[in-house]
Amino acid sequence: METETKELKVLNTANPTSDIRARWAWVEPSVWTERMLWALENGISGVEETKWFGLIDKVYKIVNLTRAYEKTARNKGAAGVDHVSVMGYGKHLETNLARLQEQLVEGTYRPSRIRRTYIPKPGGSEKRPLGIPTVQDRIVQTAVRHVIEPIFEQTFAENSYGFRPGRGCKDALRQVAGLLDSGHVYIVDADLRQCFDRIPHSRLLERVKERVADRKALKLIQSFLKQEILDAGAVLSPENEGTPQGATLSPLLCNIFLNPLDHLMEKAGKNMVRYADDFIIACKTREEAEFALEMLREWTESNGLELHPEKTRIAEMNQPGEYFDFLGYRFKLSKKGKITRFSCPKSEKKLRGKLRILTRRANGKSMEEIIRRCNRILRGWFEYFKHSNKWALIAIDGWLRMRLRSIQRKRRKRKGIGRGADNQRWPNAYFAKLGLFSLYTARAEAISPQRG
Repeated sequence: METETKELKVLNTANPTSDIRARWAWVEPSVWTERMLWALENGISGVEETKWFGLIDKVYKIVNLTRAYEKTARNKGAAGVDHVSVMGYGKHLETNLARLQEQLVEGTYRPSRIRRTYIPKPGGSEKRPLGIPTVQDRIVQTAVRHVIEPIFEQTFAENSYGFRPGRGCKDALRQVAGLLDSGHVYIVDADLRQCFDRIPHSRLLERVKERVADRKALKLIQSFLKQEILDAGAVLSPENEGTPQGATLSPLLCNIFLNPLDHLMEKAGKNMVRYADDFIIACKTREEAEFALEMLREWTESNGLELHPEKTRIAEMNQPGEYFDFLGYRFKLSKKGKITRFSCPKSEKKLRGKLRILTRRANGKSMEEIIRRCNRILRGWFEYFKHSNKWALIAIDGWLRMRLRSIQRKRRKRKGIGRGADNQRWPNAYFAKLGLFSLYTARAEAISPQRG
């Protein structure tokens, strides 16, 4: 077993602050003691960058593995190549975790192959690969994340929002909206081509080693990067690049790899807002935007990544009809000269696709049941897209009511979609009385307190 961390040896006589646990409420308490958190915040006197030793024993603590299983179970997810589900693994949890701990202690644990599946990209016919590790591998990756995430979280830049505790898409969107309002109307709209698949292992591990010095923990992380992939019966090797999308550790590893880019832009005074591999840089002049794009291009090329030539551009948001997409929203300059938020066409297409399945004309469900099922999807979608322009929401509301009227026509032995007199036969009020959720009405109710 590795020796105690160097930090803790130095801080044996230190008194942790009383509210440190509150500041780090999101960390796994079975791993991170108050003394460790104090070391995390304050480091070692005279040492510029604190490195952490003796981490592997914290990874394989039974209480940590148990908490990792609980989180894995909450996230559900499909079975991996071994066909063992979360529920199946949990039936003999004590035995399974004891055996897993023994393998981790002895260094005999080896990750299984990743089962690759393909899911449709929103709003298009393309599909993107998704890796599904086994339940046991997801548990180990979660346990590793419990240990190393706080170490790197301390180093991450303010402009990074993706997959970080206490941060999310809405925070990133608010930051973008604020930059636009303050005159940053030249937007570097960047797209990293296959970022997760192209991250070089050697450079990534170098960045992990800047903070983690436990050889066994590093070897474990590297073993996840080297997992073979089972794709339609073929076994693929990741060779020297890529971290599988769908793996528990991948978002954290992506943030670790792109962290130097965040700090480079921050040091240069560039307003970059990043969510995982999706980001924009907001500038006040065309020249500044071109310089930022050149900086970005040089960094990506020197770090083994590539900007998509067709999807990377500078959007001039002071020009009529100009727009850029970010995190499901489309920021667009209206005819009145105001930058307005819409839901992206891809986001709307995905929503309509889900609703279309529930509102087929040959539908055996009652209208009340159909509406109940639609409402569940509409409410979830609205919670994220409530800041969309009202006209986009009105259009979706109208389209859905047309679909519902078409069902009613079918039940009256009539052909075609709902139209004409159907609007009087089944008016908007009819569907409202049945409880149909209206995106436009919900938006009006959400913003009415602000007007008062």
